[in-house]
Amino acid sequence: MSLSPYLRFSRDEWAALRADTPLTLTDHDLDRIRGLVERISLGEVEEVYLPLSRLLNLYVAAVQGLYRATSTFLGHREHKVPFLIGLGGSVAVGKSTTARVLRELLARWPNTPRVDLVTTDGFLLPTRVLEERGLMQRKGFPESYDVRALLAFVRDLKAGQDRVTSPVYSHLVYDIVPGAEIAIEQPDIVIVEGLNVLQPGPAVPAQPRLFVSDFFDFTIYVDAETEHVRGWYVERFKKLRGTAFSDPTSYFHRYAALTDNEADATARRIWTDINEPNLLQNILPTRDRADLVLRKGKDHAVEEVRLRKL
Repeated sequence: MSLSPYLRFSRDEWAALRADTPLTLTDHDLDRIRGLVERISLGEVEEVYLPLSRLLNLYVAAVQGLYRATSTFLGHREHKVPFLIGLGGSVAVGKSTTARVLRELLARWPNTPRVDLVTTDGFLLPTRVLEERGLMQRKGFPESYDVRALLAFVRDLKAGQDRVTSPVYSHLVYDIVPGAEIAIEQPDIVIVEGLNVLQPGPAVPAQPRLFVSDFFDFTIYVDAETEHVRGWYVERFKKLRGTAFSDPTSYFHRYAALTDNEADATARRIWTDINEPNLLQNILPTRDRADLVLRKGKDHAVEEVRLRKL
């Protein structure tokens, strides 16, 4: 029998770890937070995300206990430091929905009422810079991010800064919004979601190499077979023709009038040229750095959970 750093749980085995955690989300809540193609249900929340929220709540409580013990030892109260959760995975795998569900559940625990969610999209380089560097066709690849700014952001959070800000990204115009920012002020938990959260930081001469994940207290990777993710990406692209792409101000408005066959071919080309290489070269190799892996099946439902051994 081969050894593994992970404990593996079937969906039924994982669901049993919910214990008596109450379900506080409703169908109305799910309608508000689910993505364009994810078919997440209250059953999925009960069997997968409630046990996960319970586990995370236990981790947070343990860290808060260590904080109090350290404050007692030092004889004074240090700045409040949030519990940081990193959540990564491919384009179209369902990271954003997973992050939103976890935020809703974790904010309902009595010891973590303030939960913020930040996406690493805000740390993409502006379109002007990407065009100057010839990187527009590699948007989402590690080199398209301002990794130093992202590192500074998570460093300031873990340093206990009273107010930390991140840039704002607009999927409509496909660019950073000039002058806009998201302010994070003394939260209990921050979820940082994005493609690159488990990837290495830049090498700086004469300095230790830092990773964004060095600052996380817990990391999650949303996983699925590449062929399934490709199918979800194509499905989402087709649906966007009648939603975001239909807005005349959208960067992708040119795709709104595509026929089904044209949209299918265009989505597959974008996936093959950009998203799949990024997944295989940069994102998937970081999976084994995660503390917990949610493995999805073809229907978008989580089939297996892997939890790193302590």
